[in-house]
Amino acid sequence: MAKDNSNIASVLAFEKKLVLSDGYLYGSTWEKRFNEINPLVLTEKSIRGTISNRLKPAILNDPVKLNAEVEKPNLQKIDACALTAEQDTLKLNFTIKVLGGVENPSACNHAVFNKSYYETAKKYIEAEGFKELAWRYTVNIANGRYLWRNRVGAEKIEVVVSVDGKQWTFDALSFSLKDFESDNEDLRELAHLIADALCGKLPYLLITVDAYALIGKAQEVYPSEELVLDKGNNDKNKKSKILYAVNGTAAMHSQKIGNAIRTIDTWYPEFESADIGPIAIEPYGAVTNLGRAYRTPKDKTDFYTLFDHYALGGNLANKEQEHYVMAVLVRGGVFGQSSRE
Repeated sequence: MAKDNSNIASVLAFEKKLVLSDGYLYGSTWEKRFNEINPLVLTEKSIRGTISNRLKPAILNDPVKLNAEVEKPNLQKIDACALTAEQDTLKLNFTIKVLGGVENPSACNHAVFNKSYYETAKKYIEAEGFKELAWRYTVNIANGRYLWRNRVGAEKIEVVVSVDGKQWTFDALSFSLKDFESDNEDLRELAHLIADALCGKLPYLLITVDAYALIGKAQEVYPSEELVLDKGNNDKNKKSKILYAVNGTAAMHSQKIGNAIRTIDTWYPEFESADIGPIAIEPYGAVTNLGRAYRTPKDKTDFYTLFDHYALGGNLANKEQEHYVMAVLVRGGVFGQSSRE
């Protein structure tokens, strides 16, 4: 079927099929990590920082003005979080609920599009069974990518995954963050369950993840940082850095963990040359910390270009593009025609 924009729904939305909880941070020791844990709490610090931002040439070229500028106190009030002096191990706990039904949009106001998309999605599910996506999600569960900065410099990282009475233990540092190559039989077993849930063969799958990172006594840990929206407020007692906590326990946003789990896109055009490894599944291949979109409409590699063609019965260039489109739908979002105008 040829592409016809008049057949694209103006109201179109998909519920996410990987539902993440927030991640909760605890402190322990490596030897007693399974039976002695304590919630980590945030502490407030008031510090005198230094002036280190770029200055105007008029100040830089005048030693007197430069000295006067750097003498100004840069007073800050911030949140911090760290293990206690007796603790050397960070525990991160969260859950993932895997759902099926991606072939049915949660909202669609176009009957022709809805029917065409349903047939395309069912065809993909029958042919692929979500095996490739499930495998990549599973590797990201095992490699501890969701620890983000807490993963850097850790001496050991152990990930314990529990599903319906079964349990698997993975050495996170034995898995690469740059690819999804592995021959681990436990991974295959877990990936098989995730694939079945995405296909709708299981009503749902609830996965509990406990990640233990040996990072050293009293070391700083990194919960999510809250976005400060009202920056115009000049109250000097206001914090310049606010960390996330739930009921007093330091935590990571579910969105941040979800971003790590869906960092499976190695199919974008610049994968080899960019040398940054997989990127998160996003409609435009956005990597915000690099300020880049690796999938653009100009190159016809963005989600909307591929999806509009694929959902209306067209064939994509290769299987990888199909995987990418379905991974965006598993991510969920609002994709109607009107949302892009």
